[in-house]
Amino acid sequence: MKGLCEEVKKNEDQEGETAATGPQAETLEAKKPWTADSHSALETEGTHGLGEPGMATLYLESCQANSVVPVSRLLRQGSASKLNLRHRGLGPQGARALASVLTSNLYIKRLDLRDNGLCAAGAEALADVLRKNSIISDVDLSENQFGAAGLQAICTALALNPTVQKIQLQGNRLEEQAAQHLAALLLCHTGLKSLDLSYNQLNDLAGETLGPAVAENTGLTELNLSWNHLRGLGAIAFARGLEANIFLKVLDISHNGFGDSGACAIGEALKANNVLEELNMRNNRISMSGALKLGLGLQVNQTLRILIDIQVSRECDDLANSMKEILPGLCIKR
Repeated sequence: MKGLCEEVKKNEDQEGETAATGPQAETLEAKKPWTADSHSALETEGTHGLGEPGMATLYLESCQANSVVPVSRLLRQGSASKLNLRHRGLGPQGARALASVLTSNLYIKRLDLRDNGLCAAGAEALADVLRKNSIISDVDLSENQFGAAGLQAICTALALNPTVQKIQLQGNRLEEQAAQHLAALLLCHTGLKSLDLSYNQLNDLAGETLGPAVAENTGLTELNLSWNHLRGLGAIAFARGLEANIFLKVLDISHNGFGDSGACAIGEALKANNVLEELNMRNNRISMSGALKLGLGLQVNQTLRILIDIQVSRECDDLANSMKEILPGLCIKR
């Protein structure tokens, strides 16, 4: 996917190339050149003007300036509160055209741009929207491969806009360098309630950076860090952050590498944490020894209602049954 972003950047430097690629259901025929005649033809299709007079015209002009094909669904958006443009192949240029109208749009509250090849340049264009728009509260920017550079722009914008309560950033090649931007966001954005960072490459060093930020965060109630590389000292540091957190209710750290040491640290965290209600620890290389140490925390914790794991050995089954005797309200999912 990294090659895709590099190819998009290369194409942007070639005069006459468009950034609209891939399957684009409900978009105009991409093979036709975008001309003034195309502009006039679209205006006669009875668009709703994106909820405001002149917005459709502004978008069409921006598409022409950026040499991209307009998205017909956007032109029919009207005053709907959700805009779903998944899998449209917008690319960086398409994101710039879109940003021209989203910045001042007063209707769209939920924005879904998953899998559009935005890359860092597209993320930077949309950061301007997230910085200035005070209506959008739910954003999905997953699978756009914008990396640390794009994330920095997004986080900087979100820090200035307390309106956004939920953001999904799955599959964006976020690595160790991205953790510092995420940590800064967690420390300053108290309005953010749900954050999805699954399917990235956040490693043990990233865990060491995120742990203290999670400890200090005041507001986040749901965090998804599944399918990353949290392990070793990073897993322990993150667990210590969980121990001090007083807002988080749902945590998914499945498919990492917490191991027995991480499980032990989570067990210690559960002894002190009195807020967490749901914990997913599936596929974390935890042996029976680690499960027993986790169980010690469960014996003390009074708030956890759901624990998800995949240990199905006889010993684990016995342990689960003993936990149910101590905590009859605890639901263990396998």
